Amino acid sequence: MRFRKIHGKTIFIAALFIVSAFILVVKLLNPTPIQIYVDENKTVVTQIPGFFTTTDAIVLIVTSIILGISGAYLLLPVSVEKPAEVSVLGERKGRWEKISKTLKDDERKIYKAILDSDGLINQSEIAEKTGLSKSNVSRSLDLLESKGLVERKRRGMGNIVLLKS
Repeated sequence: MRFRKIHGKTIFIAALFIVSAFILVVKLLNPTPIQIYVDENKTVVTQIPGFFTTTDAIVLIVTSIILGISGAYLLLPVSVEKPAEVSVLGERKGRWEKISKTLKDDERKIYKAILDSDGLINQSEIAEKTGLSKSNVSRSLDLLESKGLVERKRRGMGNIVLLKS
């Protein structure tokens, strides 16, 4: 779970939250309106209980909505999901040291070439990048496939090799 980094947008939302909370509290704590009548020798003060004007009601509703939205934005964590291919590639690169110890020399070269190509490469390019013959590449890919590390997919006249999840 990641939380938001503090930047301009977050600061603006935080300021909006504080201002709307302040306005809401001020409006709710405002004393009820009073009426003052002045007769000849007598002054009469009467309270009007539970009296909010239409403007007060609109301000209360709008500030409540702004307060709720900005509070949710600030308090809820950010969940950023990475695309599946990025997470598989990152995981495989992270486990490279462990995996490389279990591979033979040709397999290691081929696996490294696939990793360097962001997990997707044409089979014909592997032979060019590693300097291995096409038959050695094919045999090594068979072994890597049997270990569940890569997968070959037919594309036209050749194969695409990709990391397996």
